[in-house]
This record gives sequence, C-alpha cells and structure tokens, in this order.
Amino acid sequence: IPCHGGESVAEVLRAHGVKFIFTLVGGHISPILVASEKLGIRIVDTRHEATAVFAADAVARLSGTIGVAAVTAGPGLTNTVTAIKNAQMAESPVLLLSGAAATLLQGRGALQDIDQMSLFKSLCKFCASVRTVREIIPVLKKAIAVAQSGTPGPVFVELPIDTLYPYHLVEKEVAPKTPPKGLIGKVINWYLQNHLSNLFAGAWEPRDISPLPVHIPQATKQQVQECVEIVSRAKKPLILLGSQVTLPPVPADKTREVLETLGIPCFLGGMARGMLGRESPIHIRQNRKEALKEADVVILAGTVCDFRLGYGRVLSRHSKIIAVNRDRSQLLKNSDMFWKPCVAVQGDAASFLLQLSEGLKGYLCPLDWPQNLKEQDILKEKANRERAVEKTERHLNPLKVLHLADELIAEDSIIVADGGDFVGSAAYIMKPRGPLRWLDPGAFGTLGVGGGFALGAKLCRPESEVWVIYGDGSLGFSVAEYDTFTRHKTPVISLVGNDACWSQISREQVPLLGSNVACGLAFTDYHIVADGYGGKGYLVSSSEEHKLEEIIKSAQRDNREGRAALINVLIGKSNFREGSISV
Repeated sequence: IPCHGGESVAEVLRAHGVKFIFTLVGGHISPILVASEKLGIRIVDTRHEATAVFAADAVARLSGTIGVAAVTAGPGLTNTVTAIKNAQMAESPVLLLSGAAATLLQGRGALQDIDQMSLFKSLCKFCASVRTVREIIPVLKKAIAVAQSGTPGPVFVELPIDTLYPYHLVEKEVAPKTPPKGLIGKVINWYLQNHLSNLFAGAWEPRDISPLPVHIPQATKQQVQECVEIVSRAKKPLILLGSQVTLPPVPADKTREVLETLGIPCFLGGMARGMLGRESPIHIRQNRKEALKEADVVILAGTVCDFRLGYGRVLSRHSKIIAVNRDRSQLLKNSDMFWKPCVAVQGDAASFLLQLSEGLKGYLCPLDWPQNLKEQDILKEKANRERAVEKTERHLNPLKVLHLADELIAEDSIIVADGGDFVGSAAYIMKPRGPLRWLDPGAFGTLGVGGGFALGAKLCRPESEVWVIYGDGSLGFSVAEYDTFTRHKTPVISLVGNDACWSQISREQVPLLGSNVACGLAFTDYHIVADGYGGKGYLVSSSEEHKLEEIIKSAQRDNREGRAALINVLIGKSNFREGSISV
C-alpha cells in the first residue's frame, strides 16, 4: 500500500512503460523522484529545466510512448515554457509534472506560488491540478492518454506538495502548534481537520493503473479509394513526408517499406528525414520547388502548408493535392488563400500510406519521373560539393567540415540539429542513415534543444553514436549539459561550427540595415568548457585542418570509451545558402 502520493505517481508511470524521468530537483517533487527510482524508473537530472523537457521530447519521438519531465514549482516550471511550446508545435506527447504550493496555501503568498494553470492552458492539450491524493491515478491516466491521442502533444499535471508527502508530515504542517482557543479558533481547527481528511480520503483504495485506450484518427475507406483512383492515373506523383509519418501505430520501418513499394519520389522533412536511408532512388533532396511545379499529384503526408511550403504558394494549381494530417487546422492551413486540397483526410499519415499501398497493388510509378528528378538531384549535390573545396577568407570551409563528418559518422548514428547557419547547411549535406535518426526542433525553430535531445536520444539508443550539430550561438544554451553527460554516463559527440557570429541573422541584417550590432560573438574556447565538465574537447583551427579526420575519429573513440566529446571547429563564411533546417 502506498504511503504517499509520490508512490501513486510512480506506479502509474511504471504501468505506462515509462523508463526515464528528466528533472531538476526541488523539494516540491522529491516524493515523485524517490518513489520512481525505487520502482526502477531512471531519474536523470539536468542543469536546466528546459533541457529536461527537451530530453523528454526526444524520448517521446524515438520511443513512440510518452516522455516525462518533472520540475519544481514556480520558476522551475516557468523555465519549461519554451520547451513545452516547442513540443506542442512538434506534436510530441510529453507529460510535464510540476509541484505546487499546498492546496490550503495557494493564493496566500506561499513560496513559489503562482497561477501555474493559466500559463500552460494555451500550451498543452490537457491541464489538471490534483486537489486530493485519490485523484492522482485517474488524472495521470487521462493525461497520458490525451497526450498520445489524436494529434499528440504535451500535457501538464500540477501536484500540490500536500498531495505528494505522507499524511503524518502534512498533518504536522496543517495542525495548529497550540490548542485553539475561543470559537473562531475552534472553527478554524475544524476546517483544517476537515480539509486534511478530505485530502487523504480514499487515497489508498485499490485502483486500476493500466493505460487507457489511445484514439488515433484514420482515413475512411471511401477517402482511401478516392485517393487510389487519383494516384493510379498519375504520371508525375510526389509525396512530401512530415514528422507525423513517424508516429505510432505504424512502425517507421514498415512505412519505409510501403514507400519503396509505391516507388513514388519523396521529399522528407522534420522527423521523416532518414526515412528512406542514406541513398534511395526515390528520395529527392534538391530542387523541390521545380519538382512541385511539374507534379500532377502531390500527397502531403503530415506536411503542413506553413512557411516551410511558402504557405502553399509553391504548390501548382494544376496539381491534384491529397492532404493527410491528424490535426484539422494543420490539414487545411492556408487552403483558404493559396491552395486547395482535392482530398483532405483527417487521419494518421502512415496508416493512410499503408492503406493507399494496399489499394494500389500492381501500380508502379512511371520510372522516368523519379529517374529525372534523381539526375537533377545528383547534379545539384555535385555543384554543392564543389563549393566545399573553395577557400574561405579565414578558418575552415564549413561545407568541407560537414561533408567529412557525414562520411565518417557511424551507420547507427542519430543526428541532432541545433543551430542556424551551420546547421542549415548540415541539413542539406548530412544524411541520416535510417528512420528516426534525425532530431530537429520542428516548426518552432527553437535554439537550445541540442543538450536535451542528445541526452534523450542516447538513453533511448545507448549503442548508437549521437551527434549534435551545433552553431556556436546555440551551443551557449546547453553546453552546461556536458556535466549531465558526464554524470549520467551518456557520451555524445558535438560538432560545433564556430564562426564567432549569429550568422543566419547577420547575413540579412548587414545588407538590409547596414549594421552587425548584436550579431558578433567570439571564437570562444568551447572545447575547454567541455573539458571542465568532464568531457573531452578538441580545437580545430586552419593550422589543424589536416588533422580534422583524425580528430573526428578520436572523438568517436572517446565516445566508445564512455566520454562525451566536443569538436570546436573554427569556420569561415560560406556562400552556400539553400535554406534552413525547417525547409
């Protein structure tokens, strides 16, 4: 029988297959952490609450279940706002648990007591404040089911401190220190005792802790049949895949198999990067705008017509558009202005592709179409590779650095993208080796995801190399997590493109406004920072350029030996500019 609410929380999490809780410790949530560790859930403490949520987000994306972060009340919780908004826009099922002031003291000026619910109602699919111990199990079960149902997203559960600690400790805090005198004193005492009794009433009665069913929207048979007829007549079909195609229930490897069977050329974005492996005849990486102009049928499988698709303006009015998305607002975004779907399916994109493939048995995309696109792809990539050998004004050519890294990373590597200019180039150059091997922030374009994403990825895939591609600006947000990597024995490798500048901003600010104000950084010794946190740092300047391959291999060796590595590469300015990772 549990003796405090923290044990109830831990039991529910274990019953839902939770393996990790990411946290930055605080007294409000100590019972959750202690109880969870006793039940075999690994507690991973970070150096910033945002990192805890980013790590939970990565776990959710890579495991197909919920990721869990637990933070203390007040500032501990407010530190997670950006990370939770990022999870919302990336459609990641993250459970955020937070402490809160005691139920009796809320609104009375208690330590770190604020209106936490109002802050998170616009950020989360579901928000709840537990008011009694007996509510913990049903509220958590509902929150976890909501997080994974429909369009996945973050959920928030507030757990006041008096719902988590044992009865005798709460009673000690609530009960008057001296016997009450007079009528008012006795009434107050009666009220307090009544409140305490209600708080713990029925707390330890047996309750079902098994998961609630998760609802996933699906295309109707009629919609699938309509799409089968459209695609079967197509001469130049295209599929644009977004992150939703990696969601359960269809395994990513099955989705890959379906796409290869269809033979339709694909553009991959977000978490779908790597879906078709490093080299695939149907994976097209370049010239998307030109391909869309030629296509007669376009399937938007979890892809949204937001800024990444020019709000829908890049779609040809002559193309038949099939849009599939779990979220209705995303499904039809900007369809009132720049584009119109021929068929709009509110449902799971991967399941839809599976059903479409079954309906198209015997269909094969005309071979000349993907072959022509691939030929253009190869020409463009050849031209880009030639830019990698150009000399920059000073330091190393960033394109050369990225091409070399792409050649040397292990086949099982997971690539985490955190940055602007350098990472925008990496998105075109570095090729994930398989499904679920690329992590970027998503539509919100948040800087600072690197440390948390890498931590979550390494815990989910301990045998894999985890690479963080950092800009020097974005590294500043999470370099302190090298301490976390060291303490929790989660070695990762960071490749830092250090050009001493917020270059993605500077590229436009200087020509437009004639000033580089606030864009300049320094060629900081980030490798020494990594050393200080227990990692292994390497510096690569122009004089060590010939050693870059050797240094990358040394970092990989450090990784295998259990030590996090950071390669601080001083880079110059490249003229390569195809877009950002969000394209």
